Amino acid sequence: MKFEKTIQEDHQAQVIVEVEPERLDKARRRAARKLAERGKIPGFRPGKAPYEVILRYYGDDAIYEQAVDLLVDEIYPEMLKEADINPAAAGSLEKLDKADGTDLPKFTFKVPLAPEVNLGDYHSVRVPYEFKAPGPEKLDQSLEDLRQMYASTETVEREAQEGDYILADLESEKEALTRPGFATLIRKEDRENEFPFPGFARQLAGMKAGDSKTIQHTFPADHSDETLAGQSVEIKATVKTVRSVTLPELNDDFAKMVGQYENLDALKEALTKEIEAAARSQYDDDYFTQLVDKIKEGATIKYAPQSLEHEAGHVVEDLEQRLAQQGLDLETYYKMQNTDAARFLEEEAKPVAKKRLERSLILDEISRQEKIEVDNKSLDEEFNNTLVDLQMQGVNLGKIRGGRQGQQRVAEAVAMESANRLLTRRTLDRLKAIATGEYKPEEKTEEAAGEEKSNETEAAPSSGEEASEGSG
Repeated sequence: MKFEKTIQEDHQAQVIVEVEPERLDKARRRAARKLAERGKIPGFRPGKAPYEVILRYYGDDAIYEQAVDLLVDEIYPEMLKEADINPAAAGSLEKLDKADGTDLPKFTFKVPLAPEVNLGDYHSVRVPYEFKAPGPEKLDQSLEDLRQMYASTETVEREAQEGDYILADLESEKEALTRPGFATLIRKEDRENEFPFPGFARQLAGMKAGDSKTIQHTFPADHSDETLAGQSVEIKATVKTVRSVTLPELNDDFAKMVGQYENLDALKEALTKEIEAAARSQYDDDYFTQLVDKIKEGATIKYAPQSLEHEAGHVVEDLEQRLAQQGLDLETYYKMQNTDAARFLEEEAKPVAKKRLERSLILDEISRQEKIEVDNKSLDEEFNNTLVDLQMQGVNLGKIRGGRQGQQRVAEAVAMESANRLLTRRTLDRLKAIATGEYKPEEKTEEAAGEEKSNETEAAPSSGEEASEGSG
């Protein structure tokens, strides 16, 4: 088998393969047998007719076509090995020709190559880790939110004012901002995590049931939702209900009611821990996004279009799941956004997929270069934690469809997810240590260094030996 390999700019390999006459002849004979086994040649049992008879009965073209099909299946894996190709996905037969002046088939394959990442000097990248625990105002906000959860409300036939709950339908060209039956509270001060942006609810003050208002807002370029970052959008809010609020007293009885805490101080202590954990998680997300993006500036990343398309498919699947939770489907969403599947894929899904794919490839390469591993004990702990998370989400593993095999598949999926989570967490920990200058590569112990030096001394010839070898 002769082949000619060319690596193209889109990180795909084009391989032209030619086969020897003997191989084509053998493929013809195998093809003839297959045709004879499927059909019935008068005077012969299936598959028992001589080659010449099969050739006269089916014709050369039919046998040649069948032989080419057999050769494609046979040659492709051999070609990958001999041409030293590591594919990212299944290749395709781009063209089938005949070698000049012969009937020998000449195959042109195109194969997407596995992604390649050159991280550059990522050990020199520095990003300080400067997390600060939230102040007491965050605790006050959490207590206020709890009081709102246990408050009594009453529908009022008046304009909305500060302290009122509002139930409204939100419509926008952006799927992330479309919320039928959205409930919000008009607070005195803005909240960082207020949906869809801080201060939105206060813009509804003065409206009453049945009123509509279109609100224009420009999201910051670093907004966490990549589909909204830097975008200027319109949100139409239609008020359905205005309800006044009566808050419960903040005391020990309230603490016991919301979580069986001994007193208000115990509730405050638990909330403080939750607030800090949530704030640290958000800080970490932003920190590692910034860090990986900074590493990407000095990195070289190559991947085939198929890799990006595969990741874009996951973006669409994620959207489909979010829409299903709202009782919508993709086709309805496309109509609402005045787009179609192909346009959405190119303009919305692929830009998001590109960022996700490149960040993932960078982390995978860092994990490989840093030789990050997971031990069985840690994996078992992570597996159990994942099971607990699933149970808290209402997943009953005992009622998985498919019986024992179904449960086995779920267990394998949970194990894989647990391993990925643990590996990612350890990779991020290492990356953080590198970026803050805290990481020091493991140095050889004095004993190991002494042994190595001793071995080098034994292996090296003495000056006298060198002299004698030279004089000889």
